[in-house]
Amino acid sequence: MSASLRFGLALFVAGLLAASAALSLAQWQREARARTMAEAATGGHVDAGKVLIGRYGCGACHEIPSVLAASGRVGPSLEGFAGRAEIAGLLPNDPAELDLWLRKPQSVKPGNGMPNQGISETDARDIAAYLLTLN
Repeated sequence: MSASLRFGLALFVAGLLAASAALSLAQWQREARARTMAEAATGGHVDAGKVLIGRYGCGACHEIPSVLAASGRVGPSLEGFAGRAEIAGLLPNDPAELDLWLRKPQSVKPGNGMPNQGISETDARDIAAYLLTLN
């Protein structure tokens, strides 16, 4: 292989590595921005919310990105939750309505498939913060 071909190949590989790094940085920035906005809007903590989703067993019914063993098929997948206009087809998808839905789904729509789990206000804020990062 000639020196000029090796040099061209090295430049190509360097360009691929630089593009990959730029994409990774952009993804990290999007995730950090979503996290900051969700925590500011809810007063909750994203990391705590992710843990609580596991503790309350939400994954038994819902498929939830980045939550181990959250592959339920009874309720809807929560992938892309932050981009949805409505919660359960009933409520606007905003932090106050999400808090209400998480804590008292049966009072919002009696007989629906989501049970009241006894989620506290603090836990609901944390769970809402996590859900509002799911784009």
